[in-house]
Amino acid sequence: MQTRPKSILTPGRLGNSGGIRNPWVRFQIELEFVQSLGNPDYLTFLAQQGSFDKPEFINYLSYLQYWKSPSYSRFIAYPFCLHMLDLLQSPDFRREVAHESVTRFIDDQMLLHWKNYLPKRAEMVNRHVQNLDAMPTPGAGPSS
Repeated sequence: MQTRPKSILTPGRLGNSGGIRNPWVRFQIELEFVQSLGNPDYLTFLAQQGSFDKPEFINYLSYLQYWKSPSYSRFIAYPFCLHMLDLLQSPDFRREVAHESVTRFIDDQMLLHWKNYLPKRAEMVNRHVQNLDAMPTPGAGPSS
């Protein structure tokens, strides 16, 4: 049976990434960490390790809110992580995510979203295109 590592590298252990002088490295570390927040199992791990009980870590999560701005969010491959970052601002959510049942619920909701989102979106786009095609072209009058 595998055991989890005793020490994990999280930006919280790097002191708000403040000790990293190279801005590109800091950007990459913070981007990876923000995206990892989209993994419910990782959130449960952090909660069970007591990370969410540390004021420094909570401050770091608050600091990471800047990733929601368009100039940064365009680099995010997993946008669900931004929703999780919002939820992590709540003490109630941080407490509840320590429970495996909550993790499974979040997993299920993510899977349902992925399963249904693209087909529904494609249907909506097709309907919109059909409506646009049915509209008369502005400025086009009867030709003589």
